[in-house]
Amino acid sequence: MKTANFKKDPNGLLPVIVQDATTLRVLMLGYMNEEALKNTQSSGKVTFFSRSKQRLWTKGEESGNFLMFKSYKIDCDGDALLVYAEPMGPTCHTGKDTCWEEVNASEFSFVTQLEKVIENRKTEPTKESYVSSLFAKGVDKIAQKVGEEAVETVIEAIADREDLFMEEAADLFFHYLILLQSKGKSLRDIGVVLEKRKS
Repeated sequence: MKTANFKKDPNGLLPVIVQDATTLRVLMLGYMNEEALKNTQSSGKVTFFSRSKQRLWTKGEESGNFLMFKSYKIDCDGDALLVYAEPMGPTCHTGKDTCWEEVNASEFSFVTQLEKVIENRKTEPTKESYVSSLFAKGVDKIAQKVGEEAVETVIEAIADREDLFMEEAADLFFHYLILLQSKGKSLRDIGVVLEKRKS
């Protein structure tokens, strides 16, 4: 992809949207000229052209919170770039994960909400809560429940009873989320492990 085909502004700049390559969260907006893009590709660290400093600026050059370059795309009109990167810490100068003050985490819609509920039952337990009662019994009991649900899921899968299989699979997943929380982990942490295995 040749930069000569880009529709740069009169200053030779293109707006650049930076997106986390794993979570797909939008991290920040910056600007690149041809030299900044070449530097990004050669160094492996996302580099912009700073309009205020009037020079190339590598994100993280002072904080150490680099954006490790993965790939990029150009939009249909040729006047903007989408850069995929791996952040080495908070992206925003305020210390937030993104410049929109969002937590940089994968969103699994209902599952993400469920994780938050489970975490709440752990940190703010109630007597009426089944989840809170499991946390009170400790990781051994939670792990035992995961094992029981796994066996029941396997039984229904082999028996080919689809409705019961789906019910048991849901129970297994639910208790698995509880087990993760009991170890201070989440699906995001599992995603990081799986992402590393791609290579």
